[in-house]
Amino acid sequence: MAAINNLKRSRVGVDLVRLLAAEGDHVFSTARARQLSPRVGLKEAYLSEALYHLRRNGWIFPLRRGLYALAPTLPGIAPAHEYEVAMALATPAAISHWSALSYHGLTEQLPRRVFVLTSARYVPRARGAAAERADKGYPAGGTIYQFVQVKPARFFGTEDVWVNESRVAITDPERTLLDGLMRPWYCGDVGEVLHAFDLRAAALDVDRIIRYALKLDAATAKRLGWILTRLGVAPATLEPLRQVPIKGYRVLDPRGPRRGPCDAAWMVQVNLPGGGR
Repeated sequence: MAAINNLKRSRVGVDLVRLLAAEGDHVFSTARARQLSPRVGLKEAYLSEALYHLRRNGWIFPLRRGLYALAPTLPGIAPAHEYEVAMALATPAAISHWSALSYHGLTEQLPRRVFVLTSARYVPRARGAAAERADKGYPAGGTIYQFVQVKPARFFGTEDVWVNESRVAITDPERTLLDGLMRPWYCGDVGEVLHAFDLRAAALDVDRIIRYALKLDAATAKRLGWILTRLGVAPATLEPLRQVPIKGYRVLDPRGPRRGPCDAAWMVQVNLPGGGR
């Protein structure tokens, strides 16, 4: 009898998943599941048990306490998109870095994790053995989420896009390129970032990217000036970047060796193989 009851609850649980999908709740809370459960004949007393079985059978996966996402295991059910999951894990947040480069068509590489820019003070972190496997990212539903935390004043340059009929935030191309200059290791490497600038050159909003850079640090402004000069932008347009005060040379690749030719006009040491020529 117990086995039969468990089977019935499991079937009702599947009905709940289908209803959540139909309602557009690819990411949902326990409270939302409780609200919908009467519509599929699931009693509140059995909700926790149903969620347990759904999780155990791989039809949903946990994001954090009391928050779940639909998994891609039931035929005909659209699972939670990894970008939707990212938005649920931190607030405010925007898809960024290598993930945003890929979305905007500025890289041929496919990132193996989802990069998320956020000004949230706290973000989910893996613990124990999972932390080692995730390499400091947060694993959820087979995807690793890499959070890049910034101060609230530096959380800007985002736009809204639609995935799975849900609106998510993503850094726009100009902000994405600047993030690559600050942390190229989150975009592959500095060579990949320079390639992205080349791909975007014809459509680059120069005024916007300069305006953004002036809100960030001096090193980023000087790196941008060096790159825009390389792309043939008029010197007069770059004057605001040139006027940013800086003491000493900054390397083009923040994690690269301190060697290579120095560009006195931009106070940038071009620490790339061949000097980036």
